[in-house]
Amino acid sequence: MARKRRGRPVHGWLILDKPTGVTSAHAVARAKRTLDAEKAGHAGTLDPGATGLLALAFGEATKTVPFIADAHKSYRFTVRWGMSTATDDAEGAPLATSDLRPDRAAIVAALPEFTGDILQVPPQISAVKVDGERAYALARAGEILELAPRPLHVGRLALTDMPDADSATFEMSCGKGGYVRSIARDLGARLGCHGHVVALRRLATGPFNLDGAVSWEDLTAPDLAERILPLESALAGVPELCCPPALAVRILNGNAMALPGAGLADGETAWASRDGVPLAVGIWRGGALHPSRVFVLGDNR
Repeated sequence: MARKRRGRPVHGWLILDKPTGVTSAHAVARAKRTLDAEKAGHAGTLDPGATGLLALAFGEATKTVPFIADAHKSYRFTVRWGMSTATDDAEGAPLATSDLRPDRAAIVAALPEFTGDILQVPPQISAVKVDGERAYALARAGEILELAPRPLHVGRLALTDMPDADSATFEMSCGKGGYVRSIARDLGARLGCHGHVVALRRLATGPFNLDGAVSWEDLTAPDLAERILPLESALAGVPELCCPPALAVRILNGNAMALPGAGLADGETAWASRDGVPLAVGIWRGGALHPSRVFVLGDNR
């Protein structure tokens, strides 16, 4: 007999402004407990020492997590010059030091090398898998890892402030799999002064930003459910196809359906709705939508 799920059906997204010192998993658990939700997750881990946007998904919205996890993200971060560390942030043991401090002109001149399509070596403490194991687990066990460089698209990297000679603040937008700590490490190496991250804040992820984000304290508020965004918030920019009511059952059963495609090309992602309620998301091919994820919401149950 299948085990009955605990909690109630809650569907949608909650945007948290995560404080420092909190893990992403702890944030999910706190919100899930307040909402008494059956199912919850998040779209993209934010390190405990980092702050800012953490997108929490509930119920059927968890099926749209890949759209947020794969989306471009924006960050603001501060690099401290003069030292590299084992973790590329302030938590790690020092590896090398330097008395050299770069001036504004040198920093700005180096930034084009870190924008566009680049190759980036992840930090030792990262979620990258090595022979089936997470890099952070191996590194914390004392292994020195040779991680392969990975392709990354950096849309923007700009120097925004120099509080003092020892530090500089940047803003960056990048694609999936980008590590701010690696940017700080490699930029410090390029400038010949070493560097590591001392502050990191995520500003945006895909269609979500910090406008209207809930605080850590809000996660225990009795009106938290009123702050939840609809499931389709994660599908902003993805074409919507309106499904006639008579065809909704076929879509919900996972059958490919010919729908008005509005000029969609084969291989393009789209989602189907009925009277504004999301039914499924899938791939447009051969004049039909082929569902890959079906949503069970409201009167679709």
